[in-house]
Amino acid sequence: MKMEPTSPLPAIASLLLAVATSWLIVKRFGVPAAQGRYGSIDGMRGYLAFFVFLHHCVIWYFALKTGHWRVPPSHLYSHFGESSVALFFMITGFLFFSKLIDGRAKKIDWSRLFISRFLRLVPLYVFVMLLLLLIVFYLSRGMLREPLPVLIKGFAVWLGFTFLGNPDLNGVAATWLIVGGVTWTLPYEWFFYLSLPLLALTVNAKISLPYVALSGAGVAGLALLWHPKIHLLYPFLGGIVASFLVRAESFRRFSARRVSSFLVVACIGMTVALFPTAFAIAPLIWLSIAFALVACGNDLFGLLVTPTARMLGQISYSIYLLQGVTLFVTFRIVLGMTRVEIWSPATYWLVILGITPILVALAFATFQLIEHPAMQRK
Repeated sequence: MKMEPTSPLPAIASLLLAVATSWLIVKRFGVPAAQGRYGSIDGMRGYLAFFVFLHHCVIWYFALKTGHWRVPPSHLYSHFGESSVALFFMITGFLFFSKLIDGRAKKIDWSRLFISRFLRLVPLYVFVMLLLLLIVFYLSRGMLREPLPVLIKGFAVWLGFTFLGNPDLNGVAATWLIVGGVTWTLPYEWFFYLSLPLLALTVNAKISLPYVALSGAGVAGLALLWHPKIHLLYPFLGGIVASFLVRAESFRRFSARRVSSFLVVACIGMTVALFPTAFAIAPLIWLSIAFALVACGNDLFGLLVTPTARMLGQISYSIYLLQGVTLFVTFRIVLGMTRVEIWSPATYWLVILGITPILVALAFATFQLIEHPAMQRK
């Protein structure tokens, strides 16, 4: 029987292999320490980051065949990317708006909050940008193909989390393809962080006027320079709603029940089956219901709180940023695109299975060497 490129079976196999790799890492290096009060969310992060990888695997398959980078012709693989990103935004909205609500009783250390975000996001991002530049020069055969000031300016734009774009560097067309375009989500994260002092006013959190003024100026400036797409900000609202629901004891009790795990699966399943995109009102409502249940204590039959899930969650940022580079190097440099474009779906997915443990291992290494040391300094 011929396998279709969008069959769910190789995705399941790849996920199981990622979990097995995580299990081996846990066996060798120990169980990650709990990151906070919301253990289910910690576990969810790892699965979401890996689903984005699977999303890009299918995009790469069709891009190699057609030369076009497009949304996968499959609801499942489209939602592996879009719904995962939407849920990532909900996580951010939930965790940080929860801090604002807590800030009504206890003053928020805003300097510490923003420094911790800088140390959490910037060091690994800079490392990935250096990898991008290295690959650019490899593809350019080590030659400078544009004026040095132009290259420096373009790279500076990339270092700015692509708020001002993702320009081609040194004459390498579609430079963004090296990282799989994943950097587009990071400006939305930073935009939300910068808006927090303004949002604090909505819940009467304790905050000084200078932070409110800086927040207002930052949000206004980014809105003018960057032009965010408003519908991509909607998922943060789902997280904000959950930050209120988690304070309702009756909802927490309901979320912890086994029946709620079935409800989470049903909400996500309906989103995937009924809607071609996650970034519309109806699918975001279903995703928000599923997220609120997880945020309030549902562990999805225990899958979100296992040691392997916690490990994948711990290295999720590395998985997210490195998966594009891993796929690009594999197909463009190691194997060669002309060879890969004639492969059958079965052969292609066998290679993806081979990449899977490499990606997880690389993500663990960058977490240990870059992310964790930086986080310890906050």
